[in-house]
Amino acid sequence: MTQPIRWLQDEIAERMLQKLDIVKLDIKDVLIVPDFPGKHLAAFANRYPRATIHSLVEGSISGFAMWRSKASSNWRSLFRTNAAPFAHYQSTGKLDLPDNSVDLVFSDLLIQDLPDPKHFLQECWRVLREGGLIAFSYLGPDTAKELRAPEPSGLQLKNLLSPWDMHDMGDALLGERFSDPVMDMEYLTLDYEKPELLMADIQALKLSNPSAFETSKTEFLPQKLTLEVVYGHAWVIGKHLAKAKDNVAYIDLNQIGRKTRPDSA
Repeated sequence: MTQPIRWLQDEIAERMLQKLDIVKLDIKDVLIVPDFPGKHLAAFANRYPRATIHSLVEGSISGFAMWRSKASSNWRSLFRTNAAPFAHYQSTGKLDLPDNSVDLVFSDLLIQDLPDPKHFLQECWRVLREGGLIAFSYLGPDTAKELRAPEPSGLQLKNLLSPWDMHDMGDALLGERFSDPVMDMEYLTLDYEKPELLMADIQALKLSNPSAFETSKTEFLPQKLTLEVVYGHAWVIGKHLAKAKDNVAYIDLNQIGRKTRPDSA
């Protein structure tokens, strides 16, 4: 997301952290994707003071801006932070982390912009340790529903790359071997006094091409914008099990321990 909508990313991150208040985790390593300067940095430093924070930083954010934000949040966290550009994942399809290396993946308003969310879930499964957790939020398919009305605004909207509702995501999590997924959703309504502000947020949310604003008729634009925000989390349990096929899970023979009987007297 771009700078004009950064406040929304920060607000949703705060709500995600509130949802994690009831979750007990022994956190040594956290992956935040995408990461950005915001209030969540102080929350992570306070909640997990001994954890190493691995960040995939959006390309529009400078390294100095991230450093300054982390320093102001908690300077000690600077020594337990590893940052890499999010563009690396976009170009390679791989999270730049080894297998079984983090206990929590925290993903804020990202999945709607991914062409293949299932691949992202697979990568999260790969880097999460046994007993780890993925927590995420993303924009659901009802986002900007006011702009899809038949009024002749001339504004051509783009569909979300991943228009999944929370039921689609729950099924995908189970399909990628995550356990006990918990999903919920809420609608947020943004009100606007000027159409220029609405159009700026539409662009920041990647809901339209910049060229579309040149031909749009602002008098037909609505004065509000609905965001469908989907939240979820799921656990990594049983990583030694092979992926199930036809509802049957297969276990590698090397993972089966064998008890030996003591010699009889």
